[in-house]
Amino acid sequence: MRFLGLDIGSKRIGLALSDELGITAQGLTTLTRTTPGNDIRKLLEIAGQHRVEKIVIGLPKNMNGTLGKSAEQVLSFIQVMKEKTAIPIDVWDERLSTVAVNRTLISANVRRRHRKEVVDKLAAVYILQGFLDSYTQRN
Repeated sequence: MRFLGLDIGSKRIGLALSDELGITAQGLTTLTRTTPGNDIRKLLEIAGQHRVEKIVIGLPKNMNGTLGKSAEQVLSFIQVMKEKTAIPIDVWDERLSTVAVNRTLISANVRRRHRKEVVDKLAAVYILQGFLDSYTQRN
């Protein structure tokens, strides 16, 4: 089973793809946001190209578990996406995913300009890998 992981931001969407066994996540690409309709169309095209069977989207909860403005925007995006596809969509708590990725990149001495280029894609990997680890334990 192949999974597509998404880190949805206001300017970019990071994408990660699992291997065919659904064990590991690899960075795929980063899309620059345009309109929700165009963004969803591109995402579903990519999902179709890779024969994705489930989409996992990071939900940016607040540290206390509540949903803020960013989470509400992601939930709205998910609702529109669900209307356009039959592919099941799950959400994954992504608190601190971007922080963890930035820390890793900083500790690896990656320059700020290069971090900006890859952080969304790596956050999607972080989100998807967390989901996959949990998924394989449940099944």
